[in-house]
Amino acid sequence: MPEMKICIPENIRFSDLRLARDADGMVSFDWTPIDAICEASGIDREFFRKTPEDNVAALINEWYRLHLADGGPADATQEELIAEALAEEALGGGFSYPPGRA
Repeated sequence: MPEMKICIPENIRFSDLRLARDADGMVSFDWTPIDAICEASGIDREFFRKTPEDNVAALINEWYRLHLADGGPADATQEELIAEALAEEALGGGFSYPPGRA
């Protein structure tokens, strides 16, 4: 993700994301807080909606880091995602088949 200045509005909390793991294993969240962050930061919200998901994931990860540093409570879903990423990294990275090859 390109380096950019992010402003988290005071009325937005990490829990407002409603971060969740769906039954199919995919991650879902409410875009409303992301849109509010974009507006407060002067960033076109389409940047996060139309670029690779790594960009919005990086924003969420950094926001979570700041949230914890400010004394915010742990988020079970985010903690699970962090643990998965660390496990993949310890094994040399994630693995996926190209489309149509699984």
